[in-house]
Amino acid sequence: MKKAAIVGVLLAVGAMGLAAQTSARPGRKIHADTQTQGVPAMPRFRFENFTTANGLPDDHVFAVLVDGDRVWAGTNNGLAEYENGQWKTYTTADGLAHRAVLSLALDKRTGDVWAGTMGGLSRISAGRIDSYTQLNSGLSNDVVYGVSIEGENVWVATAAGACRLNTRTGEWSLYNERNTPMTEIWAYGVSAAPDKVYYAIWGSGLLEFNQKTGVWDKYDDPDGENEIVLLKDQGLIHEIVTSVSYVDGVVWAATYFGASHYDGRYWHNFLTKDSGLPSNFINFIKGVDRNRAWFCTDKGLAYYDGTNWAVYRPALDIGKPEMMVRDAQARVTQIPVETAPAHNYVLGIDFQGRDLWVATAKGLSHGVYQP
Repeated sequence: MKKAAIVGVLLAVGAMGLAAQTSARPGRKIHADTQTQGVPAMPRFRFENFTTANGLPDDHVFAVLVDGDRVWAGTNNGLAEYENGQWKTYTTADGLAHRAVLSLALDKRTGDVWAGTMGGLSRISAGRIDSYTQLNSGLSNDVVYGVSIEGENVWVATAAGACRLNTRTGEWSLYNERNTPMTEIWAYGVSAAPDKVYYAIWGSGLLEFNQKTGVWDKYDDPDGENEIVLLKDQGLIHEIVTSVSYVDGVVWAATYFGASHYDGRYWHNFLTKDSGLPSNFINFIKGVDRNRAWFCTDKGLAYYDGTNWAVYRPALDIGKPEMMVRDAQARVTQIPVETAPAHNYVLGIDFQGRDLWVATAKGLSHGVYQP
């Protein structure tokens, strides 16, 4: 299939993700009763949802970032800050590079917040906003899909390759098809650590940068098949990687065709047909540790504890809050709940202690942990 056709199919699939669909999949036995004896104990939450009705500047939330007692939300109409029960919005009038904020990262050393937007990269520092664009800096492209902080370096994923800003020297380094193994330059996500940096590349797999040697490596889908998975657990599940999370020496990678886990030696892939994923269309992934991760899909929020799965969402057919738990024997049990995230189309997640903050296409959700 030609690239243009693939992108067209993906855009169509993404649009369909916003439509209601049947919640149960063929071949999965769902226990509709409320008996939970013998069901794996998975985390439960009481979700509080925020929209424009209570202070959010826009209901479409691309990204969320927890900063101690503060929470930042990157929306389609500004950057929102939530503190002490109050919302404050930063816009282009305040210096924000663009009103649509796609990604967020926190510099824990300085407390600065970095926001990737549709029109550049912005740094929010003690209320002041400085923005970097192609015209005034070495930024690869003004469309910034991902940003990650590692030491004094800001690693950036853009629509025209990757780049790195050294905040101490002000020096920019550019990475693209000329000096890395990427063949496509649409960098969709980044996760940086002192030893390695990983980039999710749309159509070009997963890129790894070794900080010690300065060498780039690339992980591809071994079967080279764009439409189906032929070789499961043999490597990266698909070339179109949308998000990456590197934690405890393990890589979690999300695609629009499933997810992958790589421990440096072995790959393990996840598909709806053999896991608890509610959809193979994954917008964002965030690892907790070597075994646990959260998956933001177009059909709900999913959690994997290394053995069992839980899905949190409004039911796809009637919108009623639901939680489903799938055990190692593929038995799925409905757990009675009264609340759910604001929408099925989930775009981001961050943690505040044991609580969750979830970015969706129809609002921001605070999942208050229920012991």
